[in-house]
Amino acid sequence: MNYQLDMHGEMLMEQYHERIPVYERLSHLADEALRKALDAQYVKVTAMEHRIKTEASLAGKLELKGGKYQTIDDVTDIVGLRVVTFYSADVDKVAAIVNETFVVDRRNSVDKRKQHRLDSFGYNSLHYICRLPKTIVDDPNMPLLNELLFEIQMRTALQHVWSTLDHDTGYKGDVKIPHEYLRQFNRMAGMLELMDEEFSRLRNVLVDYRRQMLALEATGQLDSVDLNDETFRRYLETHPFHRLNQRIAAINQAELYPMPIMPYLRVLQDLGMETLGEVNRLVEECSDDAYRLAVSQLGATDLDILSENIGIQNLCYVYVLKQGGGPAGLCRIFDLLNGNQPDNMAIAKKLFEQAQKLSFE
Repeated sequence: MNYQLDMHGEMLMEQYHERIPVYERLSHLADEALRKALDAQYVKVTAMEHRIKTEASLAGKLELKGGKYQTIDDVTDIVGLRVVTFYSADVDKVAAIVNETFVVDRRNSVDKRKQHRLDSFGYNSLHYICRLPKTIVDDPNMPLLNELLFEIQMRTALQHVWSTLDHDTGYKGDVKIPHEYLRQFNRMAGMLELMDEEFSRLRNVLVDYRRQMLALEATGQLDSVDLNDETFRRYLETHPFHRLNQRIAAINQAELYPMPIMPYLRVLQDLGMETLGEVNRLVEECSDDAYRLAVSQLGATDLDILSENIGIQNLCYVYVLKQGGGPAGLCRIFDLLNGNQPDNMAIAKKLFEQAQKLSFE
């Protein structure tokens, strides 16, 4: 292709072509090193990519400001990496890892997040200019690997999306865009920036909440632990229904086979339980009655295989019966677990009749 380059620009382009093998190896080495460093610190990112600036892109840059570069090595973004994080706080975490992994040229690095322009959201990346240290590569046959600079851009997912959309619209081209449209762009950028901040804030809130819940669980203050998917899952890790399951299985010397217990969270919540303390009291106060109900159901049978949800199942039955829920309350449990099946009420009535022979305090 024909580019509008002067003699100096042509010289730089020639140097660029000579460096291609080095750029390619540098790009892969930098990418591999950063991925390993992020994995070692258990940092998850939404995307990571590396590239070499194309000839056309470089030519466009040299046409505009080729005079500022003495040699092609002064162009610091020919090799580029981009890391896209989920949260804004993770950008700083990635930056710290980059700082430990590579030699960072602070003088040429730019934190565009600090520019605070009204229309800058999509460009708020943190840009580090780096070199590969010899701890990553030390190849006498290719010493330029430790000398050439490359760029690492770090930004959030929302910043990346906005930058892509912003670039795609091309509203910063040659045609002057009316003020009202520019204002709309800036308003949308502001909304995304607010969302970016709120996602980070909410994550911090949730992390603090988890820590509080874990601390309460560790000290046995279960009445202060909300009953939800996460806390109930952790509660199940303590095997709270194991003892009752073993007692019921012993009725017929039955074998217990694994079955998920998480579906019973909906039942417990529907019964009005709001904390792990209430669930724990259900186990403590109703296990004997749940065992007696199981005996009335299994004693005259030869069932020798039972599911591991047998314990919590009978605990829920007993709770409903003690609350005077009757067949309708029992049917509600079946509806929640199995969907609204035509036979649910019939099964509930049969269970209620069996339970009538027992007395629950």
